Amino acid sequence: MTTNILIADDEQAIVDLISIYLKNENLTVFPFYTGLDALNCIGSTKIDLAILDIMLPDIDGYSICKRIREKHKFPIIMLTAKVEETDKITGLTLGADDYITKPFRPLELVARVKAQLRRFTTYSAQEQEPTRERRLIAFSGLVLDQDSHECTLNERILSLTPTEFSILWVLCLNRARAVSAEDLFSQVWGEKYFTSSNNTVMVHVRHLREKMHDSAEHPKYIKTVWGIGYKIE
Repeated sequence: MTTNILIADDEQAIVDLISIYLKNENLTVFPFYTGLDALNCIGSTKIDLAILDIMLPDIDGYSICKRIREKHKFPIIMLTAKVEETDKITGLTLGADDYITKPFRPLELVARVKAQLRRFTTYSAQEQEPTRERRLIAFSGLVLDQDSHECTLNERILSLTPTEFSILWVLCLNRARAVSAEDLFSQVWGEKYFTSSNNTVMVHVRHLREKMHDSAEHPKYIKTVWGIGYKIE
């Protein structure tokens, strides 16, 4: 089965470079230079992962990310030439799974793509195995089903991305014990933790809190343990 990677960037040199490296990994590439063409492809083709530049000539990458998350759960990696943390946080908040700042090392991008595909492949496989024994976590009104990747809080369905679900699952497995940002990143993203990775973890935790109607100041569920990480009680 082929793995389809969509690239949307208005710089042909970058698209060509990424395409070469991904094709060397036996991945099928769908390259686009405008947002509209990328959206048309997503509407008609099975895409397994999208790499989106923020600055596109017609529709920005943020809008494309938001449109994707309305119907799809496949991983999204944002490319940004901006170094401001607010730009990175915006993409993650809208549902992106990771971001890479230009200029980037192609091999690092390939590693990020493969890590996201591994995680999403595992997620998809679990969804398609209804006969296996279901793995559930249930406490304090929170119910997580590992096999269907469904989550409810006080019988209200939480619409979580695969990344958000994985973070919540790890926290619940270690409930009442603090999990460091390093451990969270290693277990959820499956790759080496860097100092900048803490922002990625922080934004996803914040988004989880928003969906759970929780707050960092007076948390009912996800608590920040300063200098250590996060825990859920």
